[in-house]
Amino acid sequence: MEFNDVIHGHRSIRQYEDREVSQEVLGRVLEAGIRASSSGNMQSYSIVVTREKELRQKLYTPHMDQSMVLDAPVLLTFCADFNRMRKWLELNDAPVHFDNYMSFMIGTIDATLASQNCALAAENEGLGICYMGSTLANCDQIGELLNLPPGVVPVVGYSLGYPAEAPALRDRLPQHGLVHYEQYQDYTDEQIEDIYKDRNEKGWQRYMDVPKLKAMTEELGLQNLAQVYTIAKYTKESHLEYSQTILNYLQKQNFMNNDDSK
Repeated sequence: MEFNDVIHGHRSIRQYEDREVSQEVLGRVLEAGIRASSSGNMQSYSIVVTREKELRQKLYTPHMDQSMVLDAPVLLTFCADFNRMRKWLELNDAPVHFDNYMSFMIGTIDATLASQNCALAAENEGLGICYMGSTLANCDQIGELLNLPPGVVPVVGYSLGYPAEAPALRDRLPQHGLVHYEQYQDYTDEQIEDIYKDRNEKGWQRYMDVPKLKAMTEELGLQNLAQVYTIAKYTKESHLEYSQTILNYLQKQNFMNNDDSK
């Protein structure tokens, strides 16, 4: 495919053909991920490929019962990983640390860069993907199922397979609402209204076009898309709960040694 077609043709695919992804194709996708930029060329990430149906069934619940976990032939989980680096340091008589929050963020960025390279390569192969925020939200449960040792945290994941649907392209905020030249320019109320104009209309209409979602908004008395985001989809309570889950798991996985006096 032409590069611009890959970039601008991205869709989240939730329905997949009953068709395996060959190891040859998967290998090309993974190799693209490995070529991604990484901090200090440390490549502080690992990619877990899950094909086994029994394991995908176990991952179904922590992935919030999303159908593509079972329907797609492959799940890819990208993990921040300093376990491998720490072992290498120890074998070479170098100081062993990378056990703090900064290290976790470096690993997270590396994993995310690799994930997007793989995503683009997959779509170029005619495959479809769907990112799943549940990977980070329920990192503790997913980490246990994937047998992740200390120093490894799942941060990005998506389903992978041949699409059985061709959903419409989703709207995006306009470039002038996202890009700042030289320095950050804060927004006026009028600019915010302009930037979110299409999102307010198209996003709301998408909810109104799906009977189940329309019924939910009516039951909750929601009047606009902003209310959908904060009252129905991403509540303060759920974000606080997930935040604590992540912080607790980072402690367990040895990424929270942030006090140099200890």
